[in-house]
Amino acid sequence: MTRAVPPAAVPECPHLAVALHPLHAPPTGPGWNRAEIADLLLPVESLAQAAVLVGLVPRADGSSVLLTRRTSGMRQHGGQVSFPGGRVEAGDRDVVAAAIRETGEEVGLVPDQITPLGLLDPLVTISGFRILPVVALVDAGYVARPDPREVEEVFEVPLRFLLDPANLASHTYLYRGLPREVLEFVYPAQRIWGATASILLNLRERLEQCDAR
Repeated sequence: MTRAVPPAAVPECPHLAVALHPLHAPPTGPGWNRAEIADLLLPVESLAQAAVLVGLVPRADGSSVLLTRRTSGMRQHGGQVSFPGGRVEAGDRDVVAAAIRETGEEVGLVPDQITPLGLLDPLVTISGFRILPVVALVDAGYVARPDPREVEEVFEVPLRFLLDPANLASHTYLYRGLPREVLEFVYPAQRIWGATASILLNLRERLEQCDAR
């Protein structure tokens, strides 16, 4: 069962606990965005399973979201802003364990610094992954120790900024001869776009659905 979230822990999201899928019941399906990129995807059974950690860090001036910038020389997504995470390995108990393991390997957090709360909807990518985002509280006292082979920078962005619809833009690009919509936050310090922006949009939309009830 999803752990109860103390109201003061994430003041920007009073309905966070009910907005997320429970940890014990991961959502099924190929991905909420599949229809948008169906012509670029591998068959569902060929998609690699991956997990990322959407870490919420309590700060004195409000919660923030833990993000990384990938090392520029990486073969996939080099130099891009992303959540810590990666492929679910055979030794992982579940997607939550995979997200925690990957966060430790990439950023240096230990499991005791991460409190999983629930899951967002799965997202599929044109690089062949089905990503399940794990939302968690992160101990504000963590010290980032990024693995330079994978992570060039660890930083935080205010959650209020990321939940404000005015800060999310949509751009249309031609990809393989067809127009594609790509989301990007209007954030001067880092380029937060693509799958990372889509996951944050999913968080906002699920919260908005709860607020409307």
